[in-house]
Amino acid sequence: MKKLMLFSIAIVGFLAGCHTVSGVGRDISSGGQAVSNASDHVRSEM
Repeated sequence: MKKLMLFSIAIVGFLAGCHTVSGVGRDISSGGQAVSNASDHVRSEM
């Protein structure tokens, strides 16, 4: 029950920050871009 409550609160906070479905898509896309950039940086350091 606690996990469901925490998950629900996290989702509400996430969606409130985005305001729209397209905002969610942009947030996910920018998160993916950040991971990709970090991966490229680590690869170039090797």
